[in-house]
Amino acid sequence: MKRIAYILLTCALLGTATVVAEPAANSARIEAAAAQPTANGGIGHIYLTAASSEVTFSIYSITGQLLRTVRVPADSHVSVEIPKGFYIVKCNAGWSRKVVVK
Repeated sequence: MKRIAYILLTCALLGTATVVAEPAANSARIEAAAAQPTANGGIGHIYLTAASSEVTFSIYSITGQLLRTVRVPADSHVSVEIPKGFYIVKCNAGWSRKVVVK
């Protein structure tokens, strides 16, 4: 019993006791992030993922020219083959991202 009290006191003093209380908050943040549509660059592709609803992505060149518009159904993902370079991906969910294709 003394050993458990000592460990808890040590954790509280070192600031690691709060880690025990955070997993529920972290999992809520992870679930919220997973519910967001995403756009990631890869080797020769841009990977687009929709969340719980259909999403429309617009892919622009770095000069601002619209190259493609892609509709991704709910709970699915699409891989768009595209030459290497820098792109801007805009989502109808209200965000835009810079994406690098290698």
